[in-house]
Amino acid sequence: MQRNYRLARGPRRHGGEIDLVMRERDGTLVFVEVRSRAASGWGGAAASVDHRKRRSLIYAASHYLMQYASPPPCRFDVVAIDGGRIEWLPAAFDAAS
Repeated sequence: MQRNYRLARGPRRHGGEIDLVMRERDGTLVFVEVRSRAASGWGGAAASVDHRKRRSLIYAASHYLMQYASPPPCRFDVVAIDGGRIEWLPAAFDAAS
């Protein structure tokens, strides 16, 4: 649906970016963060989506959803790439986290 949705400014004057915005067949909007690490040390790619990054993604998603009079259900997924291993983590976190 959309790649690299960006906001110029967000929390603490930083912008927000969502790597992919997709729609499931059931209408759910899926905001996807793609993270890559050469190795899985320090927790790997998935662990690099920390509280600050989640807050930035939630802020950008909130802005994206403003275009809808009645926002559809949504979720936050993470695609973690560690070396050559790819893992899609559906519903990796929610807006309350």
